[in-house]
Amino acid sequence: MTEKKKRTGRIPKLNPKTHCVMLRFDDGEWDRFIKMYEETEVYAKAVFAKARIFNEPFRVFREDKTLADYYAKLTSFHAQYRAIGTNYNQVVKELRSHFSEKKAMALLYRLEKCTADLIVLTREVVELSKAFEERWSRK
Repeated sequence: MTEKKKRTGRIPKLNPKTHCVMLRFDDGEWDRFIKMYEETEVYAKAVFAKARIFNEPFRVFREDKTLADYYAKLTSFHAQYRAIGTNYNQVVKELRSHFSEKKAMALLYRLEKCTADLIVLTREVVELSKAFEERWSRK
């Protein structure tokens, strides 16, 4: 009765790393190393150092904060624009139910002028967004 023994533990690596090298940096060298490391998409400092030693190519990752800020502000602008639309509907209903026709028309005229200003502003935002997209889009 020979039973197969179940194998437990870690699966052995095909190419185990058995040699270790230690690097020591002074403060200036360490700052340069960390700056270069943070610009890449490499997940570990050791992998980055090994790639640099053997001249392997690596990709530099730069995050543009202005792009993220622009989209965040554009999103908040869109949310405010939707809120204005909701408030606009509520104001028109209240004007219609609580004011005389003459007074309601005068107030609606003022509201219409403000809406025209908002439309002009919205067109400017759309034009700026298109210009921003043309300038920063990845082709």
